[in-house]
Amino acid sequence: MKPLLPTIARWGIGSFAVTAAALAGIQLSAQAIAGHNSNAPVSYAADRIELQDRQNRVVLSGNVKITQAGLNLDAARTIVNYTDAGSLKIQRIMATGGVQVTRGNERARGDTAVYDFNRRIITMAGNVRLNRGGDTLNGGRLVIDLATGVSSVDGRASGSSSVTGQGQSGGRVTGTFSVPEN
Repeated sequence: MKPLLPTIARWGIGSFAVTAAALAGIQLSAQAIAGHNSNAPVSYAADRIELQDRQNRVVLSGNVKITQAGLNLDAARTIVNYTDAGSLKIQRIMATGGVQVTRGNERARGDTAVYDFNRRIITMAGNVRLNRGGDTLNGGRLVIDLATGVSSVDGRASGSSSVTGQGQSGGRVTGTFSVPEN
């Protein structure tokens, strides 16, 4: 995924340079996700699929796999809301149970995730962990704006989102960055 990290305070000029280099690498990742085509076809597979026509939704459960233009989502259960005005159009996907979103060598994990197709925003909450190569970032909530390429990570999984809970990091954003050898 494309996380944009909050400013990390470091002591000394050398540490600041290392942090800036790591943040630049994560930001390049954010720019790559911003180019994601949210209008591309969506493929899905699950152990069980239940179509709920009156509610305009599909419930997928058991080893759910959803893909769209190289973006992959795995979860125990998802609810896909859609509109049916002549043709089906996905509005939102809500995933629960060990959610993992991957694209290339980037991976984000969390307890829940919501992909709002109209707003082009992905929100993950609850024990969020991001990995890109040797770099990691942990927090309570991740919000990715696919339209602007801006991402934010909060220590707690609260806010205006309906996805709530407390992250394992105790309300703080934590992480590790690999330092390139000269």
